[in-house]
Amino acid sequence: MAYGTALAVLADPTRRAVFERLRGGPASVGDVAATLPVSRPAVSQHLKALKLAGLVSDRPEGTRRVYSIDPDGLGELRRWLDQFWDQALEAFKREIERPAPTKRSKRP
Repeated sequence: MAYGTALAVLADPTRRAVFERLRGGPASVGDVAATLPVSRPAVSQHLKALKLAGLVSDRPEGTRRVYSIDPDGLGELRRWLDQFWDQALEAFKREIERPAPTKRSKRP
């Protein structure tokens, strides 16, 4: 999964809500749809897009499929985001470690 695909998929607010619903643990399409104001077929389509982006995985459980967040796909997105945090922290560290400017005394 490319982080660009993940970001594009998560740009949709309903899809993001479906993804966030899985934060609480694995759930079937019906379980997810019961907590959102969208139909089961719509939830199913959103889960399909999330799966294609590598953000969720699914497994059969009887006659239904149970979806969960895929840690590998989420990890790739996190690694991409972390590079910005790492750069910001490094810049902050350089700024803090920079010697303070010396004050010149005023002469009368």
